[in-house]
Amino acid sequence: MLKNSRSLLFAILSCIAVCAQQAGQVPSPKEGDYVIHDFHFKSGETLPELRLHYATFGSPARDANGRISNAVLLLHGTTGSGAQFLVPQFAGVLFGPGQLLDITRYYVILVDNIGHGKSSKPSDGMRARFPQYDYDDMVALQHELLENGLGVNHLRLILGTSMGCMHSWVWGETYPDFADALMPLACQPVAIAGRNRIWRKMVMDAIRDDPEWKGGEYTTQPRAAMEVAAAMFQIASGSALQLQKNFPTREATDKADDEFSKRFIAAHDANDLLYALNASRNYDPSPQLKKITAHVMFVNSADDFINPPELGIAEREIKRVKNGRFVLLPMSDQTHGHGTHTWPITWQQYLEELLKSSQP
Repeated sequence: MLKNSRSLLFAILSCIAVCAQQAGQVPSPKEGDYVIHDFHFKSGETLPELRLHYATFGSPARDANGRISNAVLLLHGTTGSGAQFLVPQFAGVLFGPGQLLDITRYYVILVDNIGHGKSSKPSDGMRARFPQYDYDDMVALQHELLENGLGVNHLRLILGTSMGCMHSWVWGETYPDFADALMPLACQPVAIAGRNRIWRKMVMDAIRDDPEWKGGEYTTQPRAAMEVAAAMFQIASGSALQLQKNFPTREATDKADDEFSKRFIAAHDANDLLYALNASRNYDPSPQLKKITAHVMFVNSADDFINPPELGIAEREIKRVKNGRFVLLPMSDQTHGHGTHTWPITWQQYLEELLKSSQP
């Protein structure tokens, strides 16, 4: 009787989990922290103890040679965290039963990068004395977490959005045999310059020039600087079409802008923001794109303020990637500007193609 009761309980719990996934929800991931001692940054600085927070779904599987065969690494954007992939429009489209990244088949790994989320960051206490990390450091730490923290020696896929998109290019060049496939979403594989650099510099300058920043030793957030940051992030990450459609009057726009600014300031720290933006200062994968051997599906959207299609950079650079393809999503009611990267309903068909073409 006890055995039958346990079987019934397991069946009920399994049904609850499946139904939750089908309703656009997923079970809570397993969370953990990996501590790295005496990490040496490219700047020459070190941290005696560095914490990387992560979350996982599913379990790792190995092939006949002992290599992990089903691990998927998802990399978030600037100021974000792994939690961005738990929103219904992402998890509900990709993680459910039979979906492309079904968490009963794949070992899905979400990382909070250094300076972000629940990982070590300036606002933990060091403030402006925190090491000046860059994208190479961030990717090296991701690799350290996978190999030594989680025992993952191979990735089926790296999917990165915005900053994570740029990290995926660095991954492909630095560890060319580690992943079967890369899916960079919403970035360019070149140094950050032009308008993209200008809006970032505007935010960084606003923070540094605000008297209330006090060299990073503030006790309350530098309000004027954070208001500038909020405005720039709203413009840079949004879609002109969606904003016009959602806020067609001056009154509606002003109200929405005020509400966005309040939410942004409440959710961000000035030092963390400054460091996160500055980490892109020396990013430039373009000279080494030929080193990438993984299959690459590179996707941008036509309404992306940060990566405007008229530059023609993506079309030019993808020609240097051996197994690369670039897709430009046309602007539509389903795209969301730069933020389209977190709406897989717009690009999941290309993920499906990538998984098929890169099958070992």
